[in-house]
Amino acid sequence: MSRTMEPSDYLFTASTAVESFRVKSIEGAKEKGLVTIRPLMVGEKVLVLELFEEKGVEVPPHRHDDHESIVYLIRGRLKLRIGEQEFVAESGCIWRHPAKVEHSSVALEESLMIEIKSPPRKTWK
Repeated sequence: MSRTMEPSDYLFTASTAVESFRVKSIEGAKEKGLVTIRPLMVGEKVLVLELFEEKGVEVPPHRHDDHESIVYLIRGRLKLRIGEQEFVAESGCIWRHPAKVEHSSVALEESLMIEIKSPPRKTWK
């Protein structure tokens, strides 16, 4: 199955006009808890997602071999592991998942994020 995504057919929209999806796995790693993704906009070289995780969600260790991600935490609190480093992210924090670097997280609170992937790749099921 192809991971590439076609650009959105719209140039402007409200986030509420875009359907959100419950995520069962990311990069083949099964999610533990409620996770939803709303693919807000797909460009030729970038994907912007809204990502929601309920408190207690554990995103297991995984990596992206064909893209990098940058994540901005709008609200909530997460414990992150990126490579060998650990962080606690709070509202207003931003971080990067470089290509080929293993990362994981635990939602310490209900959390809402914006994630940007380049190039655009569908990594969830």
